[in-house]
Amino acid sequence: MHSAEQKDLVGTELLCVARGSIEHGLVHGEPPPVQYDELPAALKEPAATFTTLRIAQELRGCRGTLNAARPLAEDVSWTAFQAAFEDPRFDPVTEHELATIHLEVSVLSPMEPFPVTDEADLLAKLTPGTDGLVILAHGRSATFLPTVWGQLPNSQDFVAALKAKCGLKRDYWSDELDFMRYRTTSYTELA
Repeated sequence: MHSAEQKDLVGTELLCVARGSIEHGLVHGEPPPVQYDELPAALKEPAATFTTLRIAQELRGCRGTLNAARPLAEDVSWTAFQAAFEDPRFDPVTEHELATIHLEVSVLSPMEPFPVTDEADLLAKLTPGTDGLVILAHGRSATFLPTVWGQLPNSQDFVAALKAKCGLKRDYWSDELDFMRYRTTSYTELA
């Protein structure tokens, strides 16, 4: 089997796990137990994921993990449930919305430290459209997935908005800020 075909199979399976978790959550109020014996080996490996829900291309929920603490399928099940029912920005998903929701599952690469000397260095080192970024500041953290570059294609705007998300002023800088970088492999349901 070619790796592209295998990737498509993994993506299809992850999207099914995500949708199944939301459907189960509507009835039972929790994500379903994952049946590991029925899963391909790739879905049993630890991974960090985000699940994003959209209706008519508008954000409807997004939740995720940054550290690979659970098997991939279990993490997707959990993040899908969280995105649908626990995102504090939105009311829980209702049954009548389910058919209109489009899912995107993003599997994160391992986090890598992203040392920079100042904001200019940070802006110069970022790869727009490719890098996901975590900011760590004064006991708080925030992240933007690489898909956020679609709304904020300029590095300066991307970083300023991420700082604001972390509760910092958009022009704030300190040598005590820490950054982590990651990439994603994303799978999206067809519209």
